Amino acid sequence: MSESNASASGSHVPADAESDVPTSADKTAAAEKTMLEQMGGVSGLAYSSVPIVVFVLVNTLGNLTAAIWSAVGVAVAIAVVRLVRREPVQPAISGVIGVAVCSFIAYRSGEAKGFFLLGIWTSLVYGGVFLASMVARWPLVGVAWSALNGLGFSWRRNRRAMIGYDLATLAWTLVFAAKFVVQQWLYVSDETGWLAFARIAMGYPLTGLALIVTVWAIRRASKIAEEEAEAEPVEGALRSNPSVS
Repeated sequence: MSESNASASGSHVPADAESDVPTSADKTAAAEKTMLEQMGGVSGLAYSSVPIVVFVLVNTLGNLTAAIWSAVGVAVAIAVVRLVRREPVQPAISGVIGVAVCSFIAYRSGEAKGFFLLGIWTSLVYGGVFLASMVARWPLVGVAWSALNGLGFSWRRNRRAMIGYDLATLAWTLVFAAKFVVQQWLYVSDETGWLAFARIAMGYPLTGLALIVTVWAIRRASKIAEEEAEAEPVEGALRSNPSVS
């Protein structure tokens, strides 16, 4: 009787202790939140748009040199604000570097539309990389997610998981392709004002749509992995005891 009581008490786990153990869903949700934060969060839309708007306005009212220095100054000021508010550092630093490089290209080209040239060709390169990863059957969304979280690449053997990551990678491919086609056309047409509008309008909104598909693919793959993990003990038992079936 005492042994049974001891075993019962030894196997008992407090309910609050069980609730403290993070589940796979909790880990996935936390990782998705971190991914959003690293991209700059909701406030990133406003932060990334301000230097562009300032550049176009100052260039229209003043000259290219004033527009360049104004855009860089605003980008630095935004970075300082983000650092003071203890927001993610990486978007703040990359924002300053991006504006500085775009401003340098505009200065060297002597044209305001040169400010958008880096973003246009970056979209083409990114879109090509995402497309190539799909053709090679290593969809970049799945590869990046697995590498960042140390999950391995067993999902490549599962057709359902592959389809999910393929769709997410395709979404990013279409986003970058759309950015390149529209903004390159405006660049050739010398429509600097509309180019700035397209840069902002096609920035976070399209990225948000691609991110929704990415989150769906990640959750789909995580659910499939959980189903496989639960099925493995049962399959192992059936293989070791054929008479059970």
